[in-house]
Amino acid sequence: LHTIFQMAAYDPSNTHANVLTDEAQELKGTDARLTTILGAVAVSDLVKSTLGPKGMDKIIMSQTQASGVTVTNDGATIMKQLLVDNPAGKILVDISKSQDDEIGDGTTSVCVLAGQLLQQAEQLLSAHIHPQTIVAGWRMALNEAKKTLEQSAIDYSNNEEQFRQALFKIAKTTLSSKIVRNAHDHFANLAVDAVMRIRKQGDLELIQILKKAGGSMSDSFLEEGFILDKKIGVGQPRRIEKAKIMVANTPMDTDKIKIYGAKVKTDSIAKVAEIEKAEINKMMKKCEKIAGHGINCFINRQLIYNKPEQYFAQKGIMAIEHADFDGIERLAMALGAEIVSTFDAPGMVRLGECEVIEEVLIGEDRMIRFSGCKAPEACTIVMRGSSQHILAEAERSLHDALCVLLTACKDPRIVYGGGSTEIAMAEAVDALAKRTAGKKAMAIEAFARALRSIPKIIAENGGYDSADLVSQLRAAHSEGMPNPGLDMREGAIGDMAELGITEAFRSKMQVLVSASEAAEMIVRCDEVIRAAPRAREDPHPH
Repeated sequence: LHTIFQMAAYDPSNTHANVLTDEAQELKGTDARLTTILGAVAVSDLVKSTLGPKGMDKIIMSQTQASGVTVTNDGATIMKQLLVDNPAGKILVDISKSQDDEIGDGTTSVCVLAGQLLQQAEQLLSAHIHPQTIVAGWRMALNEAKKTLEQSAIDYSNNEEQFRQALFKIAKTTLSSKIVRNAHDHFANLAVDAVMRIRKQGDLELIQILKKAGGSMSDSFLEEGFILDKKIGVGQPRRIEKAKIMVANTPMDTDKIKIYGAKVKTDSIAKVAEIEKAEINKMMKKCEKIAGHGINCFINRQLIYNKPEQYFAQKGIMAIEHADFDGIERLAMALGAEIVSTFDAPGMVRLGECEVIEEVLIGEDRMIRFSGCKAPEACTIVMRGSSQHILAEAERSLHDALCVLLTACKDPRIVYGGGSTEIAMAEAVDALAKRTAGKKAMAIEAFARALRSIPKIIAENGGYDSADLVSQLRAAHSEGMPNPGLDMREGAIGDMAELGITEAFRSKMQVLVSASEAAEMIVRCDEVIRAAPRAREDPHPH
């Protein structure tokens, strides 16, 4: 009888029978799609107002950071600070981070484009078009857009002067939407000069960015070599030529007697003095080994206490202590040195070299400058600004420009900005929709509308009539105007080649592909399952 009741309770037609635990949550069908799409669109709308040269800034208040407040319009920085609970929102955060790691710029554009694609997808789903049909149409549209983008790309790598000019324009375009926009010519020159030095090496670690509050942003400058934000020890030489440098990470503080923190059984204070003397002798032997490498400059990651510092001063060796870890790794790379911890085999140690080490004054602080480093590409950009918040945002802006320029050096093709390529791609995708039969054509048209929304949002953020400007832009493209795009200074349509508004081809391509793939992944989701939280075990079971 019990079995019969069990069979009666099981109904195979009931597809909503809950197989999950009580605390697990499950969303299916329309509810799941609305949750994922609306969550992703909400994240996209959050950064939408920061897009373009007249985008707005966000103030982010963090409970974890020491400063607590970040003022920025950098999409990746905003996304990193967000604690997003929505699963689709997390996907947009991830593509923004990967865009930042891969290219350095376009972090806002990739989120906005993915959000616009999802808004179009929501309308198509409401019209009962299957997600797989939408995805198939989008893939056709993406291939067409990629072809158009590749056809519109220009390569100046054969002409060195034109290539440098193209890099300057890319840097200027990238910086025009940042806090340094009032001095973007100056910063674009700094970025191009720095990247041209490391062009063959291709390692951004050779560019050190040093922030010093005071002065104005236009006082920032590029210094050849490496500047370390530390002071030279007492009684040591202030300038060294033809320097042989050891970079180390070793404790140099054992002359401070440590036996008072330990239990030592002894019958007289004289024996305590003997232990102290043994510790000092041990430290002096280490100092002698270091000096035996034939160096005239010793840089240590850790502290250098009085006794070894005094020893180095007597030997005429410049000792620099407590160099921060990021700085010391970059410095070792610039000097061609290895960071060492043991000193028993002088033949195995690679020492760093530079022409001159000297103390310089920047603002009100004394620092150490290493000129004529073994890696001649090494350089330091010293950034000035009125406050730490402004300096932090200016550093993020300059880092974006450096990353984009390095990308442009690897793939020297450029495309025009100001919505020019988006409109060209949208028109090509629209033409494809007219040639395509069936419901896929609706998805292809939706892809074109999402592309056209980028110049629309840029115009809106500038306070202009976006519908009017985008229709003018489409008309200019159809009439065959060369390189039409948005001139955000005048609020009109202009020639992007004359205005010098250019972007790196690889950055634009990455935005297009990443946004499309992320939107495709979200559209294909038809169920959201939130696992039950792990049950807390009772530490005192009865």
